Amino acid sequence: MENLQDLFKHQLKDLYSAETQLIKALPKMVKAAKNEKLKKAFQDHLEETKEHKERLSEICKELGIKPTGETCKAMKGLIEEAEDFLKEKTTDEVNDAGIIADAQRIEHYEISGYGTVVRYAKELGYKELASKLQKTLDQEYNADNTLDKLAEKRLNKKAVE
Repeated sequence: MENLQDLFKHQLKDLYSAETQLIKALPKMVKAAKNEKLKKAFQDHLEETKEHKERLSEICKELGIKPTGETCKAMKGLIEEAEDFLKEKTTDEVNDAGIIADAQRIEHYEISGYGTVVRYAKELGYKELASKLQKTLDQEYNADNTLDKLAEKRLNKKAVE
């Protein structure tokens, strides 16, 4: 990589890999969640994640790059941690609190990644691409906030009991 343009393309490919992996992992979280509102939050985010991947695909096409070929090792590790937790023997309440914790780690990683590519797009003069990436970033923040509310209102309190 020789310049910000090269780094931007690399980051887009990394995010594409992350979203691809997450599309495979979210159905497992839906299945493992005990609380119906949590299941719905994961189902909704799965649909958004499919949109994110498609949006990244369109952006890569506009830039003339192939989005595949990278493996996001960070997302791979985060998903492995979440899957390891799902194997633990827990109460339903602790299960849901743990799934939320793992899901929020994933969301925070995505927020960081999308925040970076939005900034790069702006610096490189890709105003329209920055806007598209900002839409995804906003959705990632919303998903994190939804998980926060679920944890704060009910699930963490039940896990304490």
